[in-house]
Amino acid sequence: MQPLAHAHDSHDAGSCRHAHEHQEHAAEALARAERVCRERGLRLTPIRRQALEALHADHKPVGAYDLADRISPPGGRRLAPISIYRALDFLVEQGFVHRLSSRNAYIACLHGHGADEVVAFLICEACGGVDEDSSPAMRKAVAAIAQGRQFSPSHQVVEIVGRCDHCRSAATHD
Repeated sequence: MQPLAHAHDSHDAGSCRHAHEHQEHAAEALARAERVCRERGLRLTPIRRQALEALHADHKPVGAYDLADRISPPGGRRLAPISIYRALDFLVEQGFVHRLSSRNAYIACLHGHGADEVVAFLICEACGGVDEDSSPAMRKAVAAIAQGRQFSPSHQVVEIVGRCDHCRSAATHD
């Protein structure tokens, strides 16, 4: 299994091995969002686009109220939370953004996941960094669990909390 994306909270860009990768793929992910919206006959409205751009710029999970502060005009009125939540709901429904339930926050998706794909988030409890991963083996395991319980999943996300390699290494050197 190879990690799909990584986002660190308190690491500087030089110490995070995937920060550069995230920046490289952000423009590609935004272009994919525009293309997908066109193909589906949907609108990537200015607020949806601003929210998506802000999430791609941050490299870490962001709460809705923090996002409202980031994309509201400087010195102007803060965008209404309902407007932010509507934009985020749209972005999640289209697969451009993931919601991390345990953090009540959102993170940009660099990859176009299929509707049946299981996505796992490895969340570092030390730095807040998030690795995103998916694999056929994980999809089969979750499908077997659901089928064994005669359960029909509508959203397949696994959140795993622990310590990333960088924080584990830093802790052993302290």
